[in-house]
Amino acid sequence: MTTIRSLVSACALASACAVASAGAFSTVTTFENGLEGWQGPAGQGGGTFIDPMGNPGNALRTVFNDFGVTFRNSTNNGFIRDLSSYNQVTFSVDVQVDSIFFFSQEVSRPWLVEFRDYDNGDSFYPWDSAWYLLTPELSSANNSNWTTFSVTFDATSTALPAGWNGYGDEDPNTFEPILPANRTFADIMATFDEIAITTLQPGFFFGFTDHDLRLDNITLTGVPTPGAATLLGAAGLVTLRRRRR
Repeated sequence: MTTIRSLVSACALASACAVASAGAFSTVTTFENGLEGWQGPAGQGGGTFIDPMGNPGNALRTVFNDFGVTFRNSTNNGFIRDLSSYNQVTFSVDVQVDSIFFFSQEVSRPWLVEFRDYDNGDSFYPWDSAWYLLTPELSSANNSNWTTFSVTFDATSTALPAGWNGYGDEDPNTFEPILPANRTFADIMATFDEIAITTLQPGFFFGFTDHDLRLDNITLTGVPTPGAATLLGAAGLVTLRRRRR
């Protein structure tokens, strides 16, 4: 009987540990297997294509003339997922800039990651979002070699974490974009429809600019907050121990 109970206890412990770690995830696009849902600018201004000069291997390259460039993913479930139970989320991307050229000179541009929620009701804005300005600014001077940009944050937070900004409404005094009053950071992290990496910072306007840059190793990882299921597993262990008395 003791052996059986020991086996049951061991199984319960293994189950609890599995529950605790099952929610952790890591999603990476290296462009060795195609786009995996990522899209870049395309049209009369130029195009986006897979380039063999990555970090290493392949990369996603854009040569495009427009106000800015945006790379987005709305279809890959590894990236588009409910993050609101993850208290440690990291987003990162590698970038190499050949040129960002405006008005006869090389310039820098903002570089940010934005989690967009298009299901925002009757809002005047096309989406609600939370966005983070990555540093340093994107330029051939700063990023002629491959550079990793990343941000780690608590997706369970109701308030915008330090450095994060909102979009979907505007401040009545400064007219700067803000998160709508009825949305929290965790709301956005739970229901976003798209991840965008872009040079178009909300609230700013840019002139037509020539862009030539590469992206690689786009990564999203998450470590979950211990949930009720884990606590239930621990409670099961307590029950088994009590039965042995």
